[in-house]
Amino acid sequence: MSGEQRTIDVPVPRSQTGPSPQHLLATVLGEYLDSADAALPSAAVIAILGEFGISESSARSALSRLTRRGLIVARGDGRVPVYHLTAAAIASHHTHMRRFLSFGARPPQWSGDWTMASFSIPSSRQASRHAVRKALSALGLVGLYDSVWIRPGTDAEAVRTALSRTLHDVGGARWSVMHVRFDEEAGPHGPAAAYDLAGLASSYRNFIERYADLRVAVRDGRVDAARALVARTSVMDSWRRFPEIDPDLPEHLLPAPWPRRQARDTFLEIHAALGSPARERLVEVATPHWPDAASWITFFTAQ
Repeated sequence: MSGEQRTIDVPVPRSQTGPSPQHLLATVLGEYLDSADAALPSAAVIAILGEFGISESSARSALSRLTRRGLIVARGDGRVPVYHLTAAAIASHHTHMRRFLSFGARPPQWSGDWTMASFSIPSSRQASRHAVRKALSALGLVGLYDSVWIRPGTDAEAVRTALSRTLHDVGGARWSVMHVRFDEEAGPHGPAAAYDLAGLASSYRNFIERYADLRVAVRDGRVDAARALVARTSVMDSWRRFPEIDPDLPEHLLPAPWPRRQARDTFLEIHAALGSPARERLVEVATPHWPDAASWITFFTAQ
């Protein structure tokens, strides 16, 4: 075997479902552009998304959708427009990125307090029952029992608002929102029973396994610039799910060993190491269509 470095045999896992072109474009622009003054030609966007196997028609559709959502604005003479991230979109993405990068860094501050929502809905109003469960799930609550839902902490205002908005016109419906503590918090009938912690642990272990080869390749310097962009975006797209599905319970309620730390270390190592080569690849791909690309393209790092 020659001493030449190998860079073509390292698998670059994608997320399990795969991001939509719109989601992918928002992620890439948010991670690598940091100024609303950057004027991005559509041809550069098409070339960038082509790195991820996105067709030209899908890339143009993603641009249109992000424009309609107000995340980017089109400027120019109308014939050959250029696109700018809005200042609000940049600020929002920075907030999300700080959350993704800091999630799991330290145990939550824990007072033992929980927010509990309890409701009673006539059996004939199944649609209302479904609407309540959907609203509470969106706020991070889970069902401890059929009509008793909980989440850690004491911030209950949004829960009260959701229940009032969903049930105020439902005849016979009643609901309460309470701050509670469990007498046997860590016991078999405590709040942890409401969560699928075994399933969450399995998701973390799958993440670790899926990116194990890539992590080794990063350490060995076998991920070149041509592949760093897709690899870095893949690991971010996979990791960003966890702050949404992990309730961040205190350690004494978690089964041991809990794999989140190892998963987080895997994510951070890959994301940090591939920032510079991913930027290099973006500049290379965009410059033929955007001569000023190197002046504007950067990459997000943990502070």
